[in-house]
Amino acid sequence: MSVEIPSNMEEVAMKIAAAKVHGEDLAVDDVIKDAVRDTMQAMMDEALEGHYDDVSWSGTQLVVTDFMGKQVGAVSSTEDSFISDFRGNADRLLLTLENAAAKIVGGR
Repeated sequence: MSVEIPSNMEEVAMKIAAAKVHGEDLAVDDVIKDAVRDTMQAMMDEALEGHYDDVSWSGTQLVVTDFMGKQVGAVSSTEDSFISDFRGNADRLLLTLENAAAKIVGGR
């Protein structure tokens, strides 16, 4: 992805360091949660060739809603949490999110 959307722990650290330079303190877990949601959103936007669905947190799940507000999909972590998934193997998590986006888009 990019430093805007960290795709591994090194990029998370870079984002936190960049924010610190500007006087902003970011928590590692918050950066990871934002990265997971933003990654799923980017994958949905790419699959749909535009921003038609919204990805948000509902508890520990990512929920995808269409432009009418109807839930069209949900994604759960494969381990204890998405934070654990990201810390343990960010590449595998990215593949999981990519597959989930394809399944949600293809299931319509």
